[in-house]
Formats: sequence, C-alpha cells, structure tokens
Amino acid sequence: MTGGRALAEFWLADAGRTAALGRALAPRLRQGDVVGLAGPLGAGKTSLARAIIHALPGPPGSETEAIPSPTFTLVQIYERRPAPVWHFDLYRLERPEEVWELGWEQALTEGIVLVEWPERLASLLPGAALLLTLAPGRSAGEGRQAILAGPAPWDRRLAGLHLDAA
Repeated sequence: MTGGRALAEFWLADAGRTAALGRALAPRLRQGDVVGLAGPLGAGKTSLARAIIHALPGPPGSETEAIPSPTFTLVQIYERRPAPVWHFDLYRLERPEEVWELGWEQALTEGIVLVEWPERLASLLPGAALLLTLAPGRSAGEGRQAILAGPAPWDRRLAGLHLDAA
C-alpha cells in the first residue's frame, strides 16, 4: 500500500478512545488528503471515520448527523470544512478500477477522502496517503491498537498528536 513509516501509535481501550483519535486527527486534515482505514471486520474503521467526520465543521446539525457505514452504497459524501468528506467503504469492490465509477477522481481533487479497506485499491491508493491501521486486542473487548503511517509531510502534520479525554 502506501510508503512511509510508523509515525504514531495509540492504544484505544474503548470506543471513547477511538472517537478521541478521530477528534485529534480531524483538524489536521485538508483538501486532497487521503486516509486509508485498514483493519479486520469489526476493528472500528467506521467508528473512527464517524468521529473524524463529526469533528470537522459543517452546516448546522452536522455534529449529530447520522454517519452510516457506506458498506452498501460504497461512498457517502458529507459537507464539511475545509473540504467535503468522501467516505468510501471498498469491502465489496471486486476490482480496484471500479472505484472510478464512484467519483474517485473528483474525491481526490475536491475532498478529504476516508477509505475503509484501502488495500482493495492496490496501486490506485495515492502514495501520499496516510494509512491508519486498527489491530484488535487479543481477546474480545480488549481494545485495539492504532498505527498511523505515511510519507512526509505527515510526520510534521502529526507532530504533537495526542488524544483528549474520552
């Protein structure tokens, strides 16, 4: 997938800590950014995307807007600042090229792109993407590890990233 090294790691003991990571990451995102959300089923990718989207400024009511998983629609778009958020769930994608039919090119130029199952894109995932991998704990309910990796300039943009209280 993307090149880059581990830039930050966090232990997310519960859903509150996952949301805190989303709130911490959101203000560091800007138009043209791609964030790949990787991990197995149930790892918390959609919960993290939901927290990022809710943390970005939007129209009145956006802080409580329903953010469903785009598993069946494959993409959802949310009006936010500094750019619209394109939330892709590529679990059902059969071939990487199918992403073009979902508005991929427009998303890359106009939006902030959150991609669940980024490995399904193969070489279509931009090399400048930030990859956020969620690895579940060894037993159910034990939490998860979040590893953020990416090329420069992500190291500078993520400097000082810390989680607020849940």
